[in-house]
Amino acid sequence: MAERPVILLTNDDGIQSPGLWAVAEALSELGWVQVVAPREQQSGMGRSLPVTSAGRIYAEKVMIQGKPWTVYAVDGTPAQAVQHGILELTDTMPALVVSGINYGENTGNGVTISGTIGAALEAASFGIPALAISRQMPIGMHLSYAEVDFTVAAHFARLFSRWLLRTDHIPDDVDVLKVEVPQNATTETPWRVTRLSRRRVFWPTRPERAVLSDEAQLGYEFKADPAHAEPDSDVYALLHDGVVSVTPLSLDMTSRTDLFRLWQMLQSEASGG
Repeated sequence: MAERPVILLTNDDGIQSPGLWAVAEALSELGWVQVVAPREQQSGMGRSLPVTSAGRIYAEKVMIQGKPWTVYAVDGTPAQAVQHGILELTDTMPALVVSGINYGENTGNGVTISGTIGAALEAASFGIPALAISRQMPIGMHLSYAEVDFTVAAHFARLFSRWLLRTDHIPDDVDVLKVEVPQNATTETPWRVTRLSRRRVFWPTRPERAVLSDEAQLGYEFKADPAHAEPDSDVYALLHDGVVSVTPLSLDMTSRTDLFRLWQMLQSEASGG
């Protein structure tokens, strides 16, 4: 009997997030799931690896489908949880890394802020196929552990994870699949392959304080008209059409401009032309 593939599961909402446990149960049908997630809420950390992270790892016991699981909580960011998982907590290189299910969508040009995406990108940098999955919900629930039905998002996580595990033909330059599930989706909701929108969806809000030395945090608000987004984008698919968005992401962030033409322009400027 062939060994079950190792799936490393993480998130940015923290080890206590119900979204994490919803997808853990779904993925257990596909392989041996090792959960390594931040000990605390780490939303907005991107792919950061701060030197101030303590890196302590705490083993915990939880019950999944009536069976005891040993899971690990890391004093660190999502990307650091992935590193600890790969380097210390799995005996073999994971066949897949899944990040999520996130409380709230990750679309448009703000995805580099997301710890959910950052964890998947970190896994991809090791050459491991990766999936980042998020569920749309009201902004007031983004940093909560509110009671949410993650069943449909878990279904799509399992669907695309199964493909990543079974296919021998992941196209070149596809390092991460970013999946966004509408809040009113069902298992029958269509899905669409999309591009990453250049538009911003969540915008920072100015802190309120009397003097600059007062403690104050930046907030954010939803400020976008999805109807004006690119029709083939994640923003349009999820927020305008209400379908599941599947966006391939690449570690290659090089602009798609004509590099030779850019060289000519820079060379001309450098030579005083």
